[in-house]
Amino acid sequence: MDWIVNLFTNTESVAHIALLYAIVIGIGVYLGKIKIGGISLGVTFVLFAGILAGHVGFTGPKEILTFVQDFGLILFVFMIGLQVGPGFFESFKKGGVTLNMLSASAILLNILVMFGCYYLFFDTSNPNNLPMMVGTLYGAVTNTPGLGAANEALLSVFPNGAPSIANGYACAYPLGVVGIIGATILIKYICKINTADEEEQLNEEDAANPHAKAHNMHLRVENAYITGRTLREVSEFLNRDIVCSRLLHNGEVSIPNSKTKFEVGDELLVVCAEADAEAIKAFIGPEVEAEWDREKDEVQHFVSRRIIVTRPEMNGKTLGKMHFSSVYGVNVTRISRQGMDIFAGRNHHFQVGDKILVVGPEENVNRVAEIMGNSVKRLDAPNIATIFVGIMVGIIFGSLPFAIPGMPVPLKLGIAGGPLIIAILIGRFGYRMKLVTYTTTSANMMLREIGLVLFLASVGIKAGAGFWDTVVQGDGLKYVGCGFLITVIPIFIIGTIARLKFKFNYFTIMGMLAGTYTDPPALAYANASCSKEAPAVGYSTVYPLSMFLRIFTAQIVVLFFCGA
Repeated sequence: MDWIVNLFTNTESVAHIALLYAIVIGIGVYLGKIKIGGISLGVTFVLFAGILAGHVGFTGPKEILTFVQDFGLILFVFMIGLQVGPGFFESFKKGGVTLNMLSASAILLNILVMFGCYYLFFDTSNPNNLPMMVGTLYGAVTNTPGLGAANEALLSVFPNGAPSIANGYACAYPLGVVGIIGATILIKYICKINTADEEEQLNEEDAANPHAKAHNMHLRVENAYITGRTLREVSEFLNRDIVCSRLLHNGEVSIPNSKTKFEVGDELLVVCAEADAEAIKAFIGPEVEAEWDREKDEVQHFVSRRIIVTRPEMNGKTLGKMHFSSVYGVNVTRISRQGMDIFAGRNHHFQVGDKILVVGPEENVNRVAEIMGNSVKRLDAPNIATIFVGIMVGIIFGSLPFAIPGMPVPLKLGIAGGPLIIAILIGRFGYRMKLVTYTTTSANMMLREIGLVLFLASVGIKAGAGFWDTVVQGDGLKYVGCGFLITVIPIFIIGTIARLKFKFNYFTIMGMLAGTYTDPPALAYANASCSKEAPAVGYSTVYPLSMFLRIFTAQIVVLFFCGA
């Protein structure tokens, strides 16, 4: 039996390290699925499993734990950057500016409340207390990437051994998850909100913003320039969306497609937006009476289909300008990107990999599928090269030192901030450099979750040895209480301002607050409370900037204040 004892005790063995991570991650993931009051901690429970393993002495060499921790963090934040990158800059347009300002204000308030609790309840002469409060801050706002960024920044300030902040995070996280949802519910009563009225308001807003009206007309081709040109070439030259539903050529009626070529004398049934009708007639030819067309007498078969955007030409195009309802006779009811449902608003910008749910006549849905690409094979192959090239550039960028007056050490974005920023830029602009940045939702989630659990397991194992002294026999209850205040006070303030001053719909506020705290359970609760897409709109609008600010401010706070 010596072999099994050696397997669990020989910390220099590769098998021991692999077994350590397998046990910690496996137990943590399974325990994280347990729901209490409908809420679970998810993969964050891996941190607690790691703390327990470290506390009982089931650990590994510090150098290996640190490497796995840092590599997991890099992988995690880079895949997050690729996910939020396509929508990062669009989130600042129009109403998104106000929502993002409110979100940034909430993040600033989280930090201010953290400092308030630190100066009120802790001994400021102890150099370990402020780093622990930073860990408490990121547990209170349920943001694991921020914990990683702060932990890495501490290594720059304390090169001989940084204080462990994972224990503060562990103390604040459970109540943080509950506090976000609870505080959001209380805003409804503070502002005396009637949820039925809020839903009715959303219905009225949808009705007040219909798509452009459709216009049908029969045209005779008289422009010689069109001879030999395809329908796609004509549409691109006009820079307008048109659908040619029927074509009379040499006495035969057919259904044209994008490759159909026209000749002078052909007669077409054209569907377009009402505003584009005159320009199209002026280019193609005059409107005529067409006895040959009997389309109105046909019964159309309606279908609902998922279509994947795979044509690079669709990158950046807005839903409103595609005129799906007026021109193609279909409706886009839902859009999904990297596993996140996005509101199908007129200002939505398409990106390769978006999945859209299209409802309408089967023939028209097929045409939309042809326009958007819908070639799954193009997306099946994983783009490993782009990921590791991006990580390489991100690490180099994150290692650049920026000297700032008043800071004890030069500012570096580090292995969290550098890869995050580069991933955001690649996710948004990578196609301009011929980089295929799309990864399937499952691939993105798999890589992200692997990175996250490796990071959490490593942090927990390293922190476990001092957990009992720090939390149970130390200031554990203070961290729990302070974490709760850090969670709820900014929600009360920002949520009330968003409602009373800016008059945002309550369900939009719920989504905005969930996105500010990057908290999926809060979004799930908001979505369950509303039949519309308003919570998803609020969440997806502020999530990209919030994630960036959580990571960036973690390093700023540590470098400015913990090293002072």
